[in-house]
Amino acid sequence: MHTLKSISFAPVQKDFFTVLNQRIHRHFKEKNISRLANTEMMVKTVFMFGLYLVPYTLLISGTVTSVAAMITCFVVMGIGLAGIGLSVMHDANHGAYSKKKWVNTALGYSLNLIGGHSMTWKVQHNVLHHTYTNIHEADEDISPRGVLRLAPASPWKPAHRFQHWYAWILYCLLTLVWVFVKDFTRLHKYQREGLLRTQHTTARREWAILIFTKLFYLLCMIVLPAWLLHFSVWQILAGFLLMHAVAGFMLSVIFQPAHVAEGTEYPMPDASGRLENSWAVHQLLTTTNFAPSARFFSWFVGGLNYQIEHHLFPNICHVHYRKIAPIVARTAAEFNLPYRSLPSFRQALVLHARHLKRLGNQTGMA
Repeated sequence: MHTLKSISFAPVQKDFFTVLNQRIHRHFKEKNISRLANTEMMVKTVFMFGLYLVPYTLLISGTVTSVAAMITCFVVMGIGLAGIGLSVMHDANHGAYSKKKWVNTALGYSLNLIGGHSMTWKVQHNVLHHTYTNIHEADEDISPRGVLRLAPASPWKPAHRFQHWYAWILYCLLTLVWVFVKDFTRLHKYQREGLLRTQHTTARREWAILIFTKLFYLLCMIVLPAWLLHFSVWQILAGFLLMHAVAGFMLSVIFQPAHVAEGTEYPMPDASGRLENSWAVHQLLTTTNFAPSARFFSWFVGGLNYQIEHHLFPNICHVHYRKIAPIVARTAAEFNLPYRSLPSFRQALVLHARHLKRLGNQTGMA
């Protein structure tokens, strides 16, 4: 097993990314536009927060009186939760929302508002996933998950033969596990491994923020509704769980097909820790776009159907991905590099399910 410090990419010379970076820079300069958020992004921010906060306000104010309306509010909040995560929080924590650091930080903490923890997410996503995409035991998004096998190098278990069926149920638990388990275990792990120092913070500060914001979140989402409203605790808990099931499923089916699907690769470093390709080429080999023509879908999912553009330029706000995608595709073709883009979201899900089935078949991965 290689440590993170021992893994290195092939050196960059006058290669694909050098040329691409120049072309992307020229695109923004010639159009005289910022790489960061624009009016469209600000409108979307208000919309996504509205999806989450308006139903909550209706709920907590007692305006909602029937169980059906209460459940509907929680479902809409689940959609809003996913929307904040896919669009607002995601760009902000990549520093792609504003040139002002405090704006990115404040909007990045919207993850804490919806039950997560901004700092552990930044380490897992920005540092580990974006740097070591699809590298076994370095990219935690595909590292051993026990009941799910998401990479060929992960240990195989007999239950994995059925993962292409039960994975969809487990996806509903994504955000719930994050709220109650994963943030705690990840923060402890990152503290032990010294990864918090890469984010210029301390363990004491992050533990304080995590505990305070988790308690505040549970106070707002469970304690106050159970105390103020006429609904039973079990009804409130059912709505809360349904909200997270909706959000977890939505987030999973957007992120998973981009990297865990037929056609994407799982490069492994050699004995010295060196990878065959440069970082940018590695991103092309491990990432897939989907549904580029679905404008509303792309708008709602934070442009993450343009996952290649996001991985190559995470510091560019996602509202620009659709315009720079042809530049990336053309440059990749000039360098005879793959640029995987599936025509529909449905096809992406099919290839993801097919790959899960293949990964679940031990002999199929030999």
